[in-house]
Amino acid sequence: MDDKEGAKVWIEGRVVDAREARISVFDHGLLYGDGIFEGMRVYGGAVFRLEDHLRRFAYGARAIGISLDGGVEATRKIVLETARAYGRDEAYIRLLLTRGQGALGVDPTTCENPQQICIVTRIHLYPEEKLARGIDLVTSSLRRPAPDTIDPGMKSLNYLNSVLAKREARLRGADEALILNARGYIAEASVANVFACRDGVLMTPPPSEGALPGITRASVLEIGADLGMETRECALGRLDLFAADEVFLTGSGARIVPVATLDGEALGGSAIGQTGRGSITRRIEEAFSDFVLKHGTAIA
Repeated sequence: MDDKEGAKVWIEGRVVDAREARISVFDHGLLYGDGIFEGMRVYGGAVFRLEDHLRRFAYGARAIGISLDGGVEATRKIVLETARAYGRDEAYIRLLLTRGQGALGVDPTTCENPQQICIVTRIHLYPEEKLARGIDLVTSSLRRPAPDTIDPGMKSLNYLNSVLAKREARLRGADEALILNARGYIAEASVANVFACRDGVLMTPPPSEGALPGITRASVLEIGADLGMETRECALGRLDLFAADEVFLTGSGARIVPVATLDGEALGGSAIGQTGRGSITRRIEEAFSDFVLKHGTAIA
């Protein structure tokens, strides 16, 4: 089934079917990627960590100088209203804020009315068979922009770096791209955070290396600590993934995704003939399934 089938969109003050939603060709979000977004999940009829997502959305808006009409409370109502209209207990939410319509040219002061949009639908990033055996990563030839160029904590509408890295991975026969920073350390995957586990220590790159401080990422660090694991935010290189017992990705869209290979070489358990989730990834995923049900805002 097409993911757009049944999708609901809040735009210009009301919820409509996805095929009715329209934006102006002069919207600077379309023309120049001038705006921000949040990706969220609905689990069991509740929006997972909604307040954390709204907090990040609000400071992202402040950072680029766009006011939220009605503030965070109005945005919260938009999200919940759209999710209710979609009417399913499991869903993906994409919340957007654009600079709005303006004159051609990058000058943001020509835009007078920012546009909020909320999309609620399904999402499928990887085939089920890949999720069962683990996905294949390749190291992208592209590099993640430095924080003094575009802050990795900014979920801007300009994802061209990630798009091109993903395209490269697919053209090379892989599922996902591993993106390094200019120093050669791991930043993240194209649309997900990277975790490695070695000798019982759960590790992930810090935001200072170009990693988005993801909300699923933060949840997994919390879960790891609750499970008695040592957790570290530390610089990681490709070698650290080859040395790891298990590697997985996290993200609001991706959830928790095991990684089987990097650049054609088997990782962790896959290197000794095992396939699928390792024991640590499986424990974290099981705990995550319970965690999401305890940290949601009901849409009803």
